[in-house]
Amino acid sequence: MLMSNTKYCALIIALILNAAALESIAKDTSIVDAGAYATGKYRNMLAEDGHSQKDIKAKIDAAYEQLFHGDTKTQAVVFAAGKNANGPLMYVTDWANHDVRTEGMSYGMMIAVQLDKQAEFDAIWNWVQTYMYIADPKHPSYGYFSWSCKIDGTPNEETPAPDGEEYFAMALLFAGNRWHNGNGIYNYHAQANKLLTAMRHRAVITGPTKFGERSVGPEVSEKDAMILFVPGIMPQPFTDPSYHLPAFYELWGRWGPAEDRAFWLHAAEVSRNFFVKTTNPETGLAPTYANFDGTPHTNGFSQSGVFGYDAWRTASNWSVDWSWWHKSITERQLSDRIQQFFAGQNIEKYGPVFTLEGEPLPVKPGLTHEDHPAGLVGTNAVAGLAATDRARAKQFDDELWNTPIPSGENRYYDGLLYLMSLMHLSGEFRIWMPQH
Repeated sequence: MLMSNTKYCALIIALILNAAALESIAKDTSIVDAGAYATGKYRNMLAEDGHSQKDIKAKIDAAYEQLFHGDTKTQAVVFAAGKNANGPLMYVTDWANHDVRTEGMSYGMMIAVQLDKQAEFDAIWNWVQTYMYIADPKHPSYGYFSWSCKIDGTPNEETPAPDGEEYFAMALLFAGNRWHNGNGIYNYHAQANKLLTAMRHRAVITGPTKFGERSVGPEVSEKDAMILFVPGIMPQPFTDPSYHLPAFYELWGRWGPAEDRAFWLHAAEVSRNFFVKTTNPETGLAPTYANFDGTPHTNGFSQSGVFGYDAWRTASNWSVDWSWWHKSITERQLSDRIQQFFAGQNIEKYGPVFTLEGEPLPVKPGLTHEDHPAGLVGTNAVAGLAATDRARAKQFDDELWNTPIPSGENRYYDGLLYLMSLMHLSGEFRIWMPQH
């Protein structure tokens, strides 16, 4: 039976439209090409912006030297602390709060392995193992790390914060791949795999700590395949969107303990979907804490349900995931959304805290802060790794490039995010593959 003229014309039009769509996709090499894991190529947005490789290296080197080896009163966040039988010791301190956190220690190790600073890496890890690691099998936090200590190593709390464990595990795997494994605490792969096993399988232990009775179990929700904010027993467990690191989970699904690889690959997909659920559909802002369905989790902390300090990192996490894996096109939409929002807030002046709908919020009285924090400037620039509007992304790159290296009271969190953001945007924060 011959096709009618009307149906024939409709078919031709559909074929033309499909061809146009395919041509559009083919021109978008960021969709067609695989991510950096497959290609080994890392985007250098700072070079795309017109900066020379010499100037980019100088910018990163200056930030590293100031934060790791600068003036101890106004610049450095990393400090030597003598030595023990395992070698030199170093700690990273939150200067404003006068403590040492697993967050900062793990960031320091990640920066060190990325910049090929093995001596600093080992010294920080030695301090972590010496003062933060819980080795008593009867302790509720056995196998984990005290999330906060005084600079003399005395714990401020004896429970873990999973973002520290996540970065420890990834930094250790990279270290084993880049430098080979040593002995004892410097057998990087063995240490990483022991930690990854505990994060998923650690039995619930209830018992005394120096700060009262605690119950601590796995750092993930097995049912929801999500990282927990607190790995304890509570009526309503919840997560922190900035703890979701699908770029890392993909690697644990390849290099981690064999019995857990399928879980981590699934967790990566769950996190990618979670980013869409937890961010505001207009602004792209994520809450500080969230329920597993993505809705804000409010628990009495004034910033728990708004875009606060933890939440700065969320856009960086999904954008790095896109850069490395190219598995979720929605991450590009999220980056466009959040960059569009902050571009409308005056790119040189926006503050640190917002409602999810985009209303600026006052900072809690007594909390040290900067009006236009370098850490948020950095993570917003990293969002450009996934954004489709290159001209707008360049504005965020330029703002970071022109921001001084953080110093003074707020140099810890802002400084570490600032440095890692420069590394991401220059292609100097990368996957270190097994050498074999």
